[in-house]
Amino acid sequence: MEEVSLRKAHANDSEFVFTVKKAAYREYVEQVWGWDDDYQRKRHNEEFTSHDFHIIQFRETDVGFFITSSTFDTLKVNQIYILPEYQGRGIGSTCLTRIVDDANLEQRSVVLQVLKVNTRGIDLYQRLGFTIVDEDSIYFQMEKSPE
Repeated sequence: MEEVSLRKAHANDSEFVFTVKKAAYREYVEQVWGWDDDYQRKRHNEEFTSHDFHIIQFRETDVGFFITSSTFDTLKVNQIYILPEYQGRGIGSTCLTRIVDDANLEQRSVVLQVLKVNTRGIDLYQRLGFTIVDEDSIYFQMEKSPE
């Protein structure tokens, strides 16, 4: 989807990133642990300064973000969130397909974990070829092997 582009996050994107995470993820956190705004803000501030965030743009409008990290043989999607009003338009699928394509070039698996209560996310990942490889009481760990 040509309408989707990415850019590296800048320091002034911190509030936008927190707003997106709160809008897209809060309902799931509330179901599992309850949402504590002070805790989530503190955690966000720590993550934002220590991770490489990418801002997702749709038609040049900031609509979400993702974070990845990598090892020799895997690329991990640490977080990917899109504002609810932009969900269901193929933006997440486009971003994840690009991530998978990049990992395939290096023959690396893509791994992620998803809250079990996030059935929309699980459905998306399975549609894109991810399989559940492990689980605990809260999360599914999913993987897509290189093609």
